[in-house]
Amino acid sequence: MSIFGSILSSIFHHAKAATPDTTAGAASATPDAAAPAAAAAAPATPVDVDAVLTDMAAKNGQNLNWKESIVDLLKLLGLDSSLDARKKLASELGYTGDTNDSATMNIWLIKEVRQKLAENGGKVPAGL
Repeated sequence: MSIFGSILSSIFHHAKAATPDTTAGAASATPDAAAPAAAAAAPATPVDVDAVLTDMAAKNGQNLNWKESIVDLLKLLGLDSSLDARKKLASELGYTGDTNDSATMNIWLIKEVRQKLAENGGKVPAGL
């Protein structure tokens, strides 16, 4: 799975776990092999990304600045936040700048991840 796919899956899976499932009977009939693909698919109703991440941060116990830092967002989601992982994410999302300028790349990444979350069924507040 791509790094962005992992971000999307982590956020949407957490949102689904926090929301009661009204299709429990239908979900149990779904083969397990389809579960990873379904987790990455855009949900039928928008996921409140800010609420999901705020909830995760409250349970995390670390003081993470996930709203402004791609490193902290990845840490919050339990994903690899290394420079190599961020360079791979930048490549996935089409970053054309210098990946050795990590500060500029990181700023671009957090903005692009927010945009991609919104494009994939996430409700991202304008100020986020």
